Amino acid sequence: MRVLHTSDWHLGRSFHRESLLAAQGAFVDHLVETVRAERVDVVVVSGDVYDRALPPVDAVALFDDALRRLAALGAHTVVISGNHDSAVRLGFGADLMERVHLRTDPARAWEPVLVGDTAFYGVPYLEPELVRGPWELPERSHGAAIGHAMTAIRADAATRGGHSVVLAHAFVTGGEASDSERDITVGGVAHVPLSAFDGVDYVALGHLHGRQTMSETVRYSGSPLAYSFSEADHVKGCWLVDLAPGGARAEFAPAPVPRRLARLRGRIDDLLTAERYADRVEHWLQITLTDPVRPKEAMERLRARFPHTLALAFEPDGTAGAAATPRQIAGRAEIEVALDFVRDVRGEPADDEERRLLERAVEDCRIKEVS
Repeated sequence: MRVLHTSDWHLGRSFHRESLLAAQGAFVDHLVETVRAERVDVVVVSGDVYDRALPPVDAVALFDDALRRLAALGAHTVVISGNHDSAVRLGFGADLMERVHLRTDPARAWEPVLVGDTAFYGVPYLEPELVRGPWELPERSHGAAIGHAMTAIRADAATRGGHSVVLAHAFVTGGEASDSERDITVGGVAHVPLSAFDGVDYVALGHLHGRQTMSETVRYSGSPLAYSFSEADHVKGCWLVDLAPGGARAEFAPAPVPRRLARLRGRIDDLLTAERYADRVEHWLQITLTDPVRPKEAMERLRARFPHTLALAFEPDGTAGAAATPRQIAGRAEIEVALDFVRDVRGEPADDEERRLLERAVEDCRIKEVS
């Protein structure tokens, strides 16, 4: 049995206002081709199919296209809901589909999808507050919720024989987070101990966006695309998992990279002229300027060389952690307060043209107040 483990597609997500739909479509093409070329029997998607509970229409269409193409290849697809998904919406029609198996109801976590001699158990994202009462949990935590589901799964698997695979969407203790994951601490303690997943052949985890091997049988596939600059060094893709009598063996299959990410730091003149940055021209960039005085029209100037600059920050050399001295505001003219603000933020006073613009803006505000 060959399984492809993927998760955290976040269809419909943008990257600093840049649409990722085309890149997500390219990933779906890659996924389908991998399933065909590697003769994959089952694709498991471990949550966060969409980026929000009400996904845009084009994101839903892309997911529909992926499921249709996978089914046409004869592969089964097992999907669980993540903390970004609406379990009810994603699970609509779950019992009406062939070769597509949706597991969004916590009460069905220990009801397996059977493919050959392998049982696939889909544990959707478990909000501790929602399952604590029905499951009579001793505490409100993700560990207690996952522990309850896994106890029931192990009991069911023991009656079946064959292989057992668990899909889960959780933060396992020791996992490395990135900046693009939504915090799941609301409703209970977030971390789940690795030992909670003992006793099954393979655990396909979702939620954390970097690929990670928690143990030989427990892995995160990570997201197929980078969704924050903290993931600039990640290798994205899916795990190809072979289930054999000796256990599970996994090999990582890298996904296509639509545009590389990088973070640059330095003074603007150096960034605009230094040859060492030539290979970053086509990257999506996060740039931090360290000039002692905030450069004028910094973003426009940077984009002349680096057209895909998406995020810009200012951290002047020698001023890290320095706090601005409060200035008296009450009783002072509005234009003086505005000019002080420009001087404090940029490190130099406004020029004549900027002063005229500020004076005009202040006057316009006065006219609106009177009228």
